[in-house]
Amino acid sequence: MASPTAAASGSSSSREGTAKAMVFDQISQTIQSTSNLLHLMQQSSPSQVQLTKLPKNLLAKTTMIKNTGQVLEQMPQVISSLDAHVENGLQSVPHLRTVSQLLANMESCQLSSLSQAHLPEKEPAMGKQPPAKH
Repeated sequence: MASPTAAASGSSSSREGTAKAMVFDQISQTIQSTSNLLHLMQQSSPSQVQLTKLPKNLLAKTTMIKNTGQVLEQMPQVISSLDAHVENGLQSVPHLRTVSQLLANMESCQLSSLSQAHLPEKEPAMGKQPPAKH
């Protein structure tokens, strides 16, 4: 005869086997129910035509999706390069101010020369200076 501990041990593994079988059955039923529900949704859905077109639409857009992915991969490098150009531009601002001031001075001188060229020339009065006051 089997000892009482062996009988208890056999009873315990029998319960575990039964519990595992019940869980397995429940999982199987859930999977079958989900599968049936999906089939019913596909058959009764008013947008079934759109559902069947979906894979075709995605295939038509794969090239664009790949290109978008490549652009997104390059974006960090583009941003870094743009940032470097902006930084260089900001460092050039004082030089640009100097160039701008030089151009303004040149323009002013040219306008002054043009306005003096159009005025009637007066004789220089170098010898006729007023006497100095003491």
